[in-house]
Amino acid sequence: MFSQSAAYYDAIYAAVGKDYGREVELLRGLIQQHKRSNGNALLDVGCGTGHHLRLLQKYHQVTGLDLDSSILEIARQNCPGVTLHQADMVDFRLDRLFDVIVCLFSSIGYVKTVGRLNAAVKTMSQHLAPGGLLLIEPWFQPSDMRQGYLHAVYVDQPELKIARMSQTLLNDALSTLDFHYLVATPQGIEHFTEQHELGLFTPSEYRAAFAESNLQTTFDASGLDGRGLYIGIKG
Repeated sequence: MFSQSAAYYDAIYAAVGKDYGREVELLRGLIQQHKRSNGNALLDVGCGTGHHLRLLQKYHQVTGLDLDSSILEIARQNCPGVTLHQADMVDFRLDRLFDVIVCLFSSIGYVKTVGRLNAAVKTMSQHLAPGGLLLIEPWFQPSDMRQGYLHAVYVDQPELKIARMSQTLLNDALSTLDFHYLVATPQGIEHFTEQHELGLFTPSEYRAAFAESNLQTTFDASGLDGRGLYIGIKG
């Protein structure tokens, strides 16, 4: 997915002001409020380049998981010594339980279909200790998206210039983000493209996935970054 853009991922989200520190502080408050288990083990599913993990390791015994090998290479640099697994969130098997599992920054959208959403939530629930906590930050629901939506991000560092432009295309309950990157470094200028497909799930579909896994579920409308947060507690 991020095979060409992985090296620029952190620079792009720094440019848009993504505040991992603030998000982790909000997470800590939610974990303290809702978690019922006694342990401290945390799994970040769809961990990306590892910045949530890097900060969360101050408070938890952390493990990361992501499907994209290029992104995981960056995460290993950002989180030396942290165990990271390459696996699909739909059907991973780690042979251990966690007290907290987080799936953040709308990574859940990459499952694409309702069937795979249900499977992913079930897989994560199966890795929770009794009283453990599952927190999933959703991708947008169908009513939030507009056909042909245009977006642009610019990075302006002394030796790195990036223009990332995208158009969103909708096909029923699937959003396709067509990204174009123009990247300038002292070595030259390159252009490449990526396509990312994310499922558009309704609130009732998220709640049904949690209910199917017997999770006591609430929804925090603000969440970490305005997209909300589904919170499930394992009985």
